[in-house]
Amino acid sequence: MEYLFTYGTLQDPQVQEYIFGRFLKGMPDALLGFKKMENAIYGRYPLVLQTNNYQDKVNGQVYKVTEGDLKKADIYETSAYKRKKFPLESGGTAWVYVENSK
Repeated sequence: MEYLFTYGTLQDPQVQEYIFGRFLKGMPDALLGFKKMENAIYGRYPLVLQTNNYQDKVNGQVYKVTEGDLKKADIYETSAYKRKKFPLESGGTAWVYVENSK
């Protein structure tokens, strides 16, 4: 099992149903050392930026997902994002979609 931290549209039940074919049960958590920018991708979608200042944090949800779920989420997120693992406030680690600055 993998963990996916979300801070935007992947928290929407309709989006989850569309991508994964089911609703995901999440737990609140936070990504430390990041700030969230609204409407940063295509003027519409949020993005988290790493600040390395652990006073900064982004609240969101963390979900247990499968490798197959992650591949589906990769397609949904497009090449505008890339998936990387980061530590969470809870002490766990999770995949997070960040800017794909090639």
